[in-house]
Amino acid sequence: MNGEQRTILLTPGPLTTSLATREAMLRDWGSRDGDFIALTARIRSRITAMAGGEGTHSCVPIQGSGTYVLEAAVGSFVPRDGKLLVVVNGAYGHRIARICGIIGRQMTIYETDENVTPDPARIGKILAGDLSISHVAVVHCETTSGIVNPIEDIARIVARAGRKLMIDAMSSFGAIALDLARIPCDVVMASSNKCLEGVPGLGFVVALLDALDASAGNAPSLSLDLHDQWAALEKSGEWRFTPPTHVCAALDQALAEHVREGGVVGRGARYRGNCDILVDGMRALGFQTYLSDRDQSPIIVTFLTPSDPNFDFQEFYDALHGRGFVIYPGKLTRIDSFRIGCIGDLHEADIRNALQAITEVLEEMGVENRAPAPIA
Repeated sequence: MNGEQRTILLTPGPLTTSLATREAMLRDWGSRDGDFIALTARIRSRITAMAGGEGTHSCVPIQGSGTYVLEAAVGSFVPRDGKLLVVVNGAYGHRIARICGIIGRQMTIYETDENVTPDPARIGKILAGDLSISHVAVVHCETTSGIVNPIEDIARIVARAGRKLMIDAMSSFGAIALDLARIPCDVVMASSNKCLEGVPGLGFVVALLDALDASAGNAPSLSLDLHDQWAALEKSGEWRFTPPTHVCAALDQALAEHVREGGVVGRGARYRGNCDILVDGMRALGFQTYLSDRDQSPIIVTFLTPSDPNFDFQEFYDALHGRGFVIYPGKLTRIDSFRIGCIGDLHEADIRNALQAITEVLEEMGVENRAPAPIA
């Protein structure tokens, strides 16, 4: 890092980014200049190829965080007379459901516990019992817990039922395989600042061309109309409204680094290595993971809060922050927990240094019992 002082973000995003990615934002761009139009085209092409959607799908970027593109996708692709089955096992499935309620799309929810993957057969029964359901939305990696849902099995069930699938791949895209050449799916939703290791401010869909064609006039919003955005980009290469030029430049650099690392396979392998070191190290310290190893993603790990009365999460957080490490509070609804991410420009030494810092902080706090209280 050339002596650069880093804060290590052990979070699900924003993430620790490379120096080259941040330096890419030092240049100013004209939004209608040929160089920026070419940069936008390059981003769209690389993302579409990464998803396995060349010739069948198109990448449509839009300004804003991941939630912006979720709302844009639900509003643009679910018709006003359609109905969405939302598969929920965490906060981000609930967020999709909340979007439906706000923008006036009919929905029904199939929910499991936060540490339980949805049952594809159950989804099939729900679809068979409600022919008004036109679309199904599921989160690939639910960072509430870190669980990976069985996307391919769900996709086959949804396709067999003749419905359209929408995948929230915010926390998986770029590190966990998602091949649209094999997986029947109308829309994948993701953002710049997760496994692609860009900076926040840009979301995108990779959408089936037929789905984009059919989405004209669906959106209840001008700025979040993905069909209109797609049509403008296809016509002139230009964004309809002022794009986040510096964010796009950072993503262009981050995508080049993704290619050099070996694409989805290479990046996923580094994250898996980070995750294995983290989990082994925390278990050695006496912590317990919320998920089984079978369901654990390499993206973020949920640890159960120690029952030791000396443990206070805010004190733990602040002490780690003072040592240059930022972790994440828990998001489980029934169990006290905290989360540590494995993604971003992080390598083995960073994870081992974080474990050392955690060890020191626990000793300073006098936390000897790291096991959680029994779960009722």
